[in-house]
Amino acid sequence: MILIQIRQNDTAQVLLKSATTLATQLKKTVGVLSFVDNDELIADCEAELKKLITDYNLSGTQITVRNSKTNTITSVCEELEASFLFIQLPGGQTKLIRSMLNECRELRIPYLFFKDSFAALNLDKVIMPVGFLEEELEKAQFAAAFGRFCNSEVKMLLANDYGSKAATNAEKMKLLFDKFDFTYTLDKAEKDSFKVEAESIQVAEKENAGIIIVSASRDYGLDDILFGPKEYHVVKKSPVPVLLVNPRGDLYALCD
Repeated sequence: MILIQIRQNDTAQVLLKSATTLATQLKKTVGVLSFVDNDELIADCEAELKKLITDYNLSGTQITVRNSKTNTITSVCEELEASFLFIQLPGGQTKLIRSMLNECRELRIPYLFFKDSFAALNLDKVIMPVGFLEEELEKAQFAAAFGRFCNSEVKMLLANDYGSKAATNAEKMKLLFDKFDFTYTLDKAEKDSFKVEAESIQVAEKENAGIIIVSASRDYGLDDILFGPKEYHVVKKSPVPVLLVNPRGDLYALCD
C-alpha cells in the first residue's frame, strides 16, 4: 500500500493525484491517513476524508484515522503494511518538517515529503546523491524501482571525495541497475559527501528533475539537534519532493 498522510484536506488534491499515479505505476493500493487529538474526533475526520476521496473520484482508497496520543506513524504503517509513505507539508511549515523527521526515524519504508506548492509528481528524472557511508546502498533499490516501473532516468551524483568509498558505493549501485532495462547516468559532483545532498537541490533545478532520493541521518549530533540534520535542510529548500530512506540500524551494528 502507498499511504498518504493528510493534514489539510482542501490543499491535498495534487498530493492525492501524485500518490495515486505512483500507486498505479507500482501496482499498489492507496490509503489515506489522518491523526486526531482524541477518539471523539475520529468519526468526523473519517467523514471528511470520505468526502475528499469521493470529490476526487478515488474509489477504493482505504481510510485510516488514529488518535495521535496512542498511535505513531511507525505503528500505523506497520499495521497497514504500507510500503511507501507520502507526507503532506501544508503551507511550508518548517517546524512540521523537523517534527515529522523525528516521528519517522523508526520507519522501515521510504517516506516522501510533499509540499502543497509542488506540481504533480514527475518521475521522468530522479536525482540520487551518492556519498561514502555504507547505508547509501539502500537507496539503490528504490531508484531502480522508479527506473523499472516509472520509466525514470536515474542521475547518480557522485560525491567528490578524496577516498574511494563513495565510488565503491556507486559501482555497487551500478551492478544492481545493470540487471534491469532503464537509463541511468553517473556524474561527479563538485561537493564532497558532507555537502552532496545540498548540491543535489541545484542539480534537480538545473535538470528539471522531479524527485531527490536522500539517506536520512543514522545518528543526530549536537549540530543536528540544534540546527536540524542534513535532510531537514534538503527538504526545506528543495523545489521538488524529497524521498528519504532510513538507515537500517540492524544492518550496521558495530561488531566486537
